[in-house]
Amino acid sequence: MTVAQLLAQLPRGDLWVFGYGSLMWSPGFRYREQAPGIVFGYHRSLCIYSHRHRGTPELPGLVMGLRRGGSCWGIAFRIPAQAATAVLTTLWRREMRNRVYQPRMLRVRLDKRRAVRAVTFVADPGHRQYACDLDLAQTARLVAQGSGQRGHNLEYLRRTLAHMHVLGVRDPHLENVLTTARALHGGARS
Repeated sequence: MTVAQLLAQLPRGDLWVFGYGSLMWSPGFRYREQAPGIVFGYHRSLCIYSHRHRGTPELPGLVMGLRRGGSCWGIAFRIPAQAATAVLTTLWRREMRNRVYQPRMLRVRLDKRRAVRAVTFVADPGHRQYACDLDLAQTARLVAQGSGQRGHNLEYLRRTLAHMHVLGVRDPHLENVLTTARALHGGARS
């Protein structure tokens, strides 16, 4: 899929984008509104080997992807219609360079009365960078070693968890990954 193909599928009006990892705290674009939202049928997972933003090919890190099953709280951003092409082009450069994600239009429930369809980047389980079924030790080792163009993998996970906590979301597995990765990294508080 290309940006043009995705734009052709979008409903008229403002564009919504759903962030569940670094997009929550570093969207990289201007928006008119942001709101907590939940997606059903997918859950957040450290399931993408990062060879650029949070690691290298030699020492990969791990970043979030959405995997089938469960639900995921995140942030939905509303972008004015006139800025949709520019924002999607920016997101494409950031998220789709290696095509490890599949852009989808998912239903995001914002509150009891309001739901929107939002562009969301879902992990592609057939991609070579898809990290499936890693245990706690393997995941923590990759997070502890990962550092790339956008910083250390520990900082990525810490900031994602901090924003999840603001939303009232706890994930004991990801919290254990962070604690274990910090210990492997020499106790760093990143």
